[in-house]
Amino acid sequence: MSGTNEKLPSVLQKQSLFQVSPPELVFENFATQEVSEMVLSLVNKDKFPRPVKVSMERSPHFELMCPNDVFHIVPPGTSSPLRIRFTPDEMKNYCHELVCLTARERIVVPIRAIGARAILHFPDQLDFSECPVKYSTQKTLLVHNIGNLAADYQLSTQSPFSVVPARGTLGAGDTMQVTVEFHPLTIGDHSGSLAVCCNTGEKSIQTNLHGEAVDANIGLSTYSVKIGKTFINTSNYTTMFIENRSNITAHFQWKTFPTEEDENEEKRRQCCLLQPLKEVPPDNFIEEEDTEQEEGSSEDHTALLSYMVQEEMEKVQEDPMLFSDDIFSIEPMEGEIKPNCSAEIKVTFKPLEALGYLSVAYCSISGRESRLPLRLRGQGQGPLVELSCRALNLGNIFVNTTYVYEVTLMNHGAIDAPFTYIHTTANVGYCFKFAPEEGIIAPGGIQTIQISFNATVAGRFEEEFQFSVAGSPTSAILTIKGRVSEPEPTLHFNVNELDFGDISFGFPSTKTCRLTNPSPVPLSFKLRMSDDGTQPAVSSFDQIRNDSDPSWTEGIHFYVEPREFTMNPRQGTIPPQGHQDIEVTLCSNTVMEFYRTMLVDLEGFGSGVASLSITARCLVPELRVYPHMLLYDECRLKVPYERKFLVVNDTHLPGCYGLVPQKRMEDTPVFYSSPQPCGIVQPHSIAEIPVVLEVQTLGEHRSSVVIGVFGDERNPRSVVLQSTGRLADIYPVPRLIEFGRIPVLQPNSQTFTLFNEGLVPRDFRIETSLNASSCSCLHQCYFSAIIVGLPLEQTCSSLD
Repeated sequence: MSGTNEKLPSVLQKQSLFQVSPPELVFENFATQEVSEMVLSLVNKDKFPRPVKVSMERSPHFELMCPNDVFHIVPPGTSSPLRIRFTPDEMKNYCHELVCLTARERIVVPIRAIGARAILHFPDQLDFSECPVKYSTQKTLLVHNIGNLAADYQLSTQSPFSVVPARGTLGAGDTMQVTVEFHPLTIGDHSGSLAVCCNTGEKSIQTNLHGEAVDANIGLSTYSVKIGKTFINTSNYTTMFIENRSNITAHFQWKTFPTEEDENEEKRRQCCLLQPLKEVPPDNFIEEEDTEQEEGSSEDHTALLSYMVQEEMEKVQEDPMLFSDDIFSIEPMEGEIKPNCSAEIKVTFKPLEALGYLSVAYCSISGRESRLPLRLRGQGQGPLVELSCRALNLGNIFVNTTYVYEVTLMNHGAIDAPFTYIHTTANVGYCFKFAPEEGIIAPGGIQTIQISFNATVAGRFEEEFQFSVAGSPTSAILTIKGRVSEPEPTLHFNVNELDFGDISFGFPSTKTCRLTNPSPVPLSFKLRMSDDGTQPAVSSFDQIRNDSDPSWTEGIHFYVEPREFTMNPRQGTIPPQGHQDIEVTLCSNTVMEFYRTMLVDLEGFGSGVASLSITARCLVPELRVYPHMLLYDECRLKVPYERKFLVVNDTHLPGCYGLVPQKRMEDTPVFYSSPQPCGIVQPHSIAEIPVVLEVQTLGEHRSSVVIGVFGDERNPRSVVLQSTGRLADIYPVPRLIEFGRIPVLQPNSQTFTLFNEGLVPRDFRIETSLNASSCSCLHQCYFSAIIVGLPLEQTCSSLD
């Protein structure tokens, strides 16, 4: 067991009958190859003699100088000496053990030999004297190993002291530098100790540490910054200085909280908010089971959640908690200041509202125990908007009359001014309208506001109207006052009568007149026609779209009297001293002379305050149709043929005509129709009516056709269509087939084609006849074919 550095502890039983003295054998200050001996006493504390067996494993360095592994009888109260011999072969540490075995216990005696030691030399005390607070002051110690063995050492101390390197190995006779740092966080005296532990197992060495922390001569050029009025959403800034009048390099940071304790409390609060729920409510068990089946086990989910929370908590702990504010900002946020120098700090103010703002930033700086407060003040300035006039006197105005005025909003500020008109319904406020009601005025710009006022009641008034300006605590207020009185309305036409003269039945005719308002107030009017109906009249342009309308032969059937007059506009408002042009259109569906009156009603004043006489005569023009009989001659069956009628208008009025559609039956022999059955013929002109005829049966036919004139249903124009139906021809091609000279008794064939010149299918039958003439040696044959009555000549000659 020699040559090992293990330390085997003694195993001692309670209430031992034997006592070993000394309990451990230690050989020191030995030399190589020199023999050393030590005596171990084995004392019997019992009242009876006791046997004890002494044994020690063989070792080249330790030897038991009595019989080994035998029993010895020790009388009661006496001791038995045991000599141990130690012979080292090199200068190092050795260890072994001796075992004493009795009937009740086993006693192990450790044996050690200490040949080499490490001895580190440290000063008894290290004094840092006065040092700046929150600043690292370092001192270097020279450590010497005056022993004869390499030292594995470990250095330890307490805050605010620290040491580097904290552990290492120093060879025998070597020296090294150890740096002790003093970093106090509070002012005052600070004491501590530097403990040095080695692998020799000996007691640690203690070095007393002492230092005094004081505030350095470092401060702010001012502890309060006030920034003048600043328009909202714009920025303004000022500067101040951090002055370092000490001989250290100071590091500074601008913080949100006044102390580090407050900062840590905020970090703890944020970490608590990040903690996941430790318990799941019973109501969520089923939902959690479903989630586990779909997305994996709950353990994986919990582990992932814990990992994410841990990451976020680490971010919170690493957050330096620098100064952060929505309104104030500081640049630079952190930095270093050389000895006897200063750092310029820029404080920027950017208000969001027209308010007074107050904030505090705390400067944490090396050399000062407490953070230095910097109070920040600023005043937000909203847009500077004014009205061109604060009061508007309208004087005397009339009821139900629209008046228009203008005022101007002026922006004297350096930012955009969004404004909004605030509606009011108090008193006569609802009678006012402002345009525009909202908008944005550029810096230095103006906005013209148009004010429309239409009072509905008479009397004096005085109203306040407000324009809210975004970002400004006060509104722009406009006061309007005046007196409203009742006007005396008058209206008149520019003509005494509208005479339409002769007009054609169903043709709209339009005349124009002017209605003038000479009064000082606007007047709202409505027009109506005396003795006019309510059902819309039918115009010729509508009539020609439907040739099957029964009104061509029966006249227009009205359930009520037709509305033959239309006015455009029918109602409206005429401004003061203004006028309105009126279009009056007459579309007559009655052959008569008109004597009507157009009446004007004024809203709020009365009915029929003005009138205009209207006269007209409605006529139906005399239209003639040529020819009276339209000849189609011979017509193949079911083949369409087209002819035209002429409609002649010799009058000064336009006319409307329409060919009445044919009422067809199954046995109708002739079908007729027109692709343009209806139309309008202008004065002194001629129009055409194309008629398509299709004969259905053989023979001669006369068909009556009715052409109606719109408005003259009692006198329809009757004309005749004359036609003859015949079958279509069938003919062969070629008409003569020449067989030439052919042998007898041998078949020979030729082909021909039948053509049907008609447009419908035809049945046919072929009949043949033979004519032959003879001579001595030659026969000639002649055939003829009848194809539906048409002959086909065929010849044949043969050699006898």
